[in-house]
Amino acid sequence: MSKLATLFRMVRNRDPLLKFFLLRKLGAWLVPKYRFNWPQLAWWNDEVFNAYLWRFDEFDGCNSDRHWALGQLTRLVADVPGDTAECGVFRGASSYLICRGNQLAPNRRIHHLFDSFEGLSKPSTVDGSFWSAGDLACPLDVVKENLQEFGEEAVRYHQGWIPERFHELSHLHFSFVHIDVDLYEPTRDSLEFFYSRMSEGGIIMCDDYGFTSCPGATAAFDEYLTDKPEPMVVLPCGGGFLIKRAP
Repeated sequence: MSKLATLFRMVRNRDPLLKFFLLRKLGAWLVPKYRFNWPQLAWWNDEVFNAYLWRFDEFDGCNSDRHWALGQLTRLVADVPGDTAECGVFRGASSYLICRGNQLAPNRRIHHLFDSFEGLSKPSTVDGSFWSAGDLACPLDVVKENLQEFGEEAVRYHQGWIPERFHELSHLHFSFVHIDVDLYEPTRDSLEFFYSRMSEGGIIMCDDYGFTSCPGATAAFDEYLTDKPEPMVVLPCGGGFLIKRAP
């Protein structure tokens, strides 16, 4: 009865949250386990970020909060030495944010992109049934066009199946690495290569950590970090990250 009274009061007072109240009630009926966020989030009105979302056709998608979190985390490594990298690129939306963050760093950085650009490899048993080989394919030319404003001197493309081209960067250290390959084996291979090459204070972020659609990616991190000192910080918007400690 109290909820009905609340509804009548909102109608009478022309409460601006009335539509949101009704949306929550409809959502509770259609998708009972779904949890809404309050709409009074300041970052929703960030014009620069919204322009970025429109650019990558993400404004009406389900990943805007994940992109916002990624962009904010790049700020934490502005003074950490080392290049940046992304494993699993798709259209380059995440790499765009990382490259933009690199522009704020006091020292010149190169961003390295690793992807087959042919979609996912064949999932293993631990990956479940959500993904199939070839999902999330995007041509390299599309990614290059999306990142062209940063210039060839700031971006390097390493096309191939992970981890076959990692050895080309074995002499480098990194300040930020974004792992978004969805599956167990490439997630494990990426983490094994980059973990020991992270600078102190550097961040490794896994876009897929904690998603029920990516059990293999979560398992790869949990297994690898069993004997490591860094805790995995799980983000409420999906994904997680660790901050590399001193040896």
